[in-house]
Amino acid sequence: MAQYQINVDSQLLHQLFLGNSQDAGVAKLLESVLNQVLQAQVSEQVEADRYERTENRKAYRNGSYPHGLHTRVGTITLSVPRIRGGKFTTELFSRYQRSEQALILAMMEMVVNGVSTRKVSQVTEELCGTEFSKSTVSDLCKRLDPIVTAWNNRSLADVCSRRCDVSQGP
Repeated sequence: MAQYQINVDSQLLHQLFLGNSQDAGVAKLLESVLNQVLQAQVSEQVEADRYERTENRKAYRNGSYPHGLHTRVGTITLSVPRIRGGKFTTELFSRYQRSEQALILAMMEMVVNGVSTRKVSQVTEELCGTEFSKSTVSDLCKRLDPIVTAWNNRSLADVCSRRCDVSQGP
């Protein structure tokens, strides 16, 4: 596992511990740390720091693009680096991921427990400040369909049970 040196601004720490909204402070701290990790990862892939001239360089940086990520502490905006003539890959999130995995799993669990997709959208807006459309919740729940089908069609031959026919009277 790679180790990164992270610099934290004193204003972020001040806002985290003394600010009005603790979630906002945690969100800004998380955003700062993840952006620094992304910069360190692109330096590893390119094999050169920003503005560094070296013969080991594999590619060149080509700016960055904003990537919104919904988390438990709110929405954060990451600055994802681009590599000229190559592809930047990170393990922080998958390519089209817009929400934290724990948030997605919580939404799926709500639907499994009988909460409607519209109410899931309202609950996530109250908890996270981010509203998910009912179609997004439905698309996430479609991932559960093969799992539920496999569970419903599993073999019960090895299960210890007793069968009683209750349709016949005495």
